[in-house]
Amino acid sequence: MTKIVHIEIDDRNLPPPTPEIDQERRVAVFDLLEDNSFTMPARDGRDIPPGPYRLGLSIKERRLVFDIRLEDDAPATEFHLSLGPFRQVVKDYFQICESYFDAVKTLPPSQIETIDMARRGIHNEGARVLQERLEGKAEVDIDTARRLFTLICVLHFGG
Repeated sequence: MTKIVHIEIDDRNLPPPTPEIDQERRVAVFDLLEDNSFTMPARDGRDIPPGPYRLGLSIKERRLVFDIRLEDDAPATEFHLSLGPFRQVVKDYFQICESYFDAVKTLPPSQIETIDMARRGIHNEGARVLQERLEGKAEVDIDTARRLFTLICVLHFGG
């Protein structure tokens, strides 16, 4: 079974999220657990046990940490990604989300739709960057990458 069945986000050292960020996080986790594709190829000459997997996400020493465990919580693997390649797309995503949240309160639907299209485009770019960064470590489909990117944004928010 090549999927994530549990997600834990280590946000202990982060400031509390805004209500909008918290809602984005809850939706991303729910959607990710409902439908995702997550496989790991053999690495460093050793096989990775098949899933399902438990995923722990955190930021440690300015690196994004994927702590992958088996369903019984036994360690499967861990890998660290540099946050550098995500910085600009996360910044752009937060800016467009802020515009979107403000627009929903005051603008007509046609203008909201335009901002939302831009938001989705930046979100897709973030998912693409994540898929590239995961190459050789994990394989995820675009929907899984989009949801994981949302969770990376949540960690960036406080990081």
